[in-house]
Amino acid sequence: MGGETIIPPTSTSEEEYSVDQDFPLPSLSSLNPTLLRDYLRMKAEDGKNESDRLFLEEFDKMGPQSSSPDFEAYHKRRQKVYKEVLQSYDQLRVRSKSLNEAKYKVLSYFPGTWFDNVGGKKLSDYDVPKTTSLLLIGPKGCGKSSLVNKISRVFEDDNFAPERAQISYNPSVGDGTYYLQGYMIPRGSASFCLYDSRGLADGTSENINMVQYWMNNGVRHGEPVIRKSDDSSLRRRMKFKPRELGWKFCRPQMVNFVIFVVDAVSVLKSIEGDGVEDLLCLQMISEVFKHPCISFKDDKPVVAITHGDLLSIADRVRARVYLGELLGIPPAKQIFDIPVCRKP
Repeated sequence: MGGETIIPPTSTSEEEYSVDQDFPLPSLSSLNPTLLRDYLRMKAEDGKNESDRLFLEEFDKMGPQSSSPDFEAYHKRRQKVYKEVLQSYDQLRVRSKSLNEAKYKVLSYFPGTWFDNVGGKKLSDYDVPKTTSLLLIGPKGCGKSSLVNKISRVFEDDNFAPERAQISYNPSVGDGTYYLQGYMIPRGSASFCLYDSRGLADGTSENINMVQYWMNNGVRHGEPVIRKSDDSSLRRRMKFKPRELGWKFCRPQMVNFVIFVVDAVSVLKSIEGDGVEDLLCLQMISEVFKHPCISFKDDKPVVAITHGDLLSIADRVRARVYLGELLGIPPAKQIFDIPVCRKP
């Protein structure tokens, strides 16, 4: 097998840790609470945004207060979760030795391979797609395109193959991704197709409308993603880009699973910072993630946090635990830390 070798994170002398040490975990209700509550209450009192009022109520309920009789049990449970996530990095070092075996299982997969015979039904009773379509969604600059390149490199036979997805050097000034882009994983295969998408907008309603459209109507490679809030100059730029209409001849692919991508650095900034912007971004992430349109029955999307390689192991664990509590999913089993840097 060729491709990039995954090197699990290692600790330095400045970053020694033990699963038995007592990790101080900030309560969700203590993370910049005054700033966010005052901002949301001001908007909720205006009566213009029902989602702000609901998020405020949910934010107030996060975790028992220190005076609550359940506080000690709550604190111990969070400490246990923290240590489980920390142990997952040690487990990754062991599992990385079996990387080729895991790659073989993925490469040998085709839709229907892992079918469970439940309720007396046969595989022929289901409408099994020829290709399993995975949709990446997340805020602008969270690392969706970099994640496409990371996943693709794992299965490439040529370490010198060019990157497949265009990434932005500076997301604040670059165009980012404005078109749905499909990438067969591995290249030349028909088993998996990973779709890169435009970053989520600041307004939750536009995000929900956009994602619902994809989930109901399918995704098409090269389809432009235009919002009502886009200004006229952006619409003109997209109109004059070459081959804009090619997507209309592509057959829509139904989305089979969603991968939610979140920047670990932004999460940590929201935990430690004083700005409203990062907190509101997490509010948007929470509302979109919990919308039923991106879940399949009881199965919620997995979350991939990126740019964790810029943080210490302790901070990466804090980000995963915080997201797990915010989104209501187990951080050790459903939130995956995937560094996007390329190892030499």
